[in-house]
Amino acid sequence: MNFLAHLLLSGSPAATPNYADIVVGNFAAEAVRGRAGLLAYPEAVQRGIRLHRFIDSFTDAHPVVRRTTARLRAAGLGKWAGVVSDMGYDHLLARDFARHHPAEPLPQFAQRQYQLLHQRRAELPERLQHLLHYMRQGDWLSGYAHPEGLEQALLGLSRRVPAGAIMATGAAAFLAELPAYEADFAEFWPELRAGVEGI
Repeated sequence: MNFLAHLLLSGSPAATPNYADIVVGNFAAEAVRGRAGLLAYPEAVQRGIRLHRFIDSFTDAHPVVRRTTARLRAAGLGKWAGVVSDMGYDHLLARDFARHHPAEPLPQFAQRQYQLLHQRRAELPERLQHLLHYMRQGDWLSGYAHPEGLEQALLGLSRRVPAGAIMATGAAAFLAELPAYEADFAEFWPELRAGVEGI
């Protein structure tokens, strides 16, 4: 799963103890490596990093996600199929955000996340501080809701990642078989949410 899913799965300000720390850790985890990286953070932030790692492990091992990535590999995405799957699932989550998170519209949720992370940006790895600036400026989280946003996100990645040029075709491949990916996501997302609630 990509940024939107990770942030949504961090809980809520009203119901999650140390919510802001969980969000910071979950976001920071994208660039935190190994046990030493984890232990450099306070315990509450470590919980967010561990949550991020759980979400990634659960997602990568799930048979439905493996079905999605196999289809994307067959469409020519090769080793980047998992990245396209993560971003495609975020597109579906954003597109139907009101169904998955009826308490708050996506633009409001996105702005709340940007503000929280911006206030705590000094705690983020430097690479993510820069990324957060562009994410906030371009409102990536809300942009995921539109096919053009998915295309733009994958195009940007294809330019930043060495040997990642094929990702520029990822949105077209995902959208070409959209009903199949919608079915995969509809099966997978409730199981991921239940897995997160169980830890």
